[in-house]
Amino acid sequence: MKYCVIGSGGREHTIAWRLLNDGSASEVYVLPGNGGIEDRFRVDIPINDFPAIEKFCIEKDIDTIIVGPEAPLVEGIVDYFLEKNIPVFGPTKKAAMLEGSKLFAKMIMEKYGVPTAAHDDFTDKELLREHIQSRNDFPLVIKLDGLAAGKGVCVAMDKKEALDFIAENVAEGQKVFVEEFIDGEEASVLGISDGETILTFTAAQDHKRIFDGDTGPNTGGMGAYAPAPVMDAAKLERVYNEVLKPTIDGMRSEGIPFRGILYAGIITKGDDIKVLEFNVRFGDPEAQVILPLLNEKLGDIIQGSIQGTLGSMNITFREKHAITVVMASGGYPGSYDKGKVITGLDDVLDDVIVFHAGTKNDNGTILTSGGRVLNVTTVGDSLVDARERVYREIQKISFDGAFYRKDIAHRAL
Repeated sequence: MKYCVIGSGGREHTIAWRLLNDGSASEVYVLPGNGGIEDRFRVDIPINDFPAIEKFCIEKDIDTIIVGPEAPLVEGIVDYFLEKNIPVFGPTKKAAMLEGSKLFAKMIMEKYGVPTAAHDDFTDKELLREHIQSRNDFPLVIKLDGLAAGKGVCVAMDKKEALDFIAENVAEGQKVFVEEFIDGEEASVLGISDGETILTFTAAQDHKRIFDGDTGPNTGGMGAYAPAPVMDAAKLERVYNEVLKPTIDGMRSEGIPFRGILYAGIITKGDDIKVLEFNVRFGDPEAQVILPLLNEKLGDIIQGSIQGTLGSMNITFREKHAITVVMASGGYPGSYDKGKVITGLDDVLDDVIVFHAGTKNDNGTILTSGGRVLNVTTVGDSLVDARERVYREIQKISFDGAFYRKDIAHRAL
């Protein structure tokens, strides 16, 4: 089959790699792609230019489109291609509101009994400020309603931090909500749905904070590992029964069947589980550690989602451990320079995979072109084995200003 993957990050490189390496596809084109994608499969079309994507897919006789990032899903890319009778993997615009509007997701969770934190929502900035002034139960959490590339959340430790976040990030009339802070460990539990059935992937744990020890500002993700021991088999079953299935059933009851990847950000402490938020696509960098462990062909389960046949399928995972470490540009998640030459990519061992994210290929020279530049990834018999290897090999790669966290998977170890 011929696939077209929409996006330019490490997630999209991972999806393309998996489709080609497990026999799902003969050709995988990535739009617009990055420096890790072969020239002949990298197509410079923006993710929001739906007519240009359509023209390309017709010319290349593409069998299925896979949408990587959240923005085109929220903008309605799936609806567009369904109308054109081109098979496409991902939720419709209405279903993508589970990520596109945190308040919509809260409504679904509260209506269908999915455990989540209590919240107060606001559209008046001054009322929001007054509410913060009246609170004394810090830390508390402030969330912007729309898409914010992983940076629309503030865990405020005191009033000053909360008020500073509001002053810098909240626009007049913007939807915002404040919720109780839930202490515990986070885990990412993803499932794939056809609107009726949802099959659960192995759990991963992401590291959002920029610096070691989970300090500093939030990022799109500085590394991940799977499986996450905090989410054992019993808890994973509870997430299926109490979170994923009620959400899929609830969306169907609302007349908005959800097809695609439903990603639940879970926080757990003791026997308690709660949903922090939903995403509606593969996590980045969670995909980089989940997909290398998958036993089934990725193409088969994607077709099962599109065709409504997941009820007759199973998903299983290798009894191995995967880890990915993000190499980032100096200054990220703030401003950073681009165009730095990357060296050492050919020096890493064959069993270490380097998924490209913020890179570009300039006549054979790989340059930096984003904040999160590379995802250095490996699989091992144990997490200790995988972690030691990835940190040994990542030292072979360099570019001016490069940095990475030295403690990915510290919670498990």
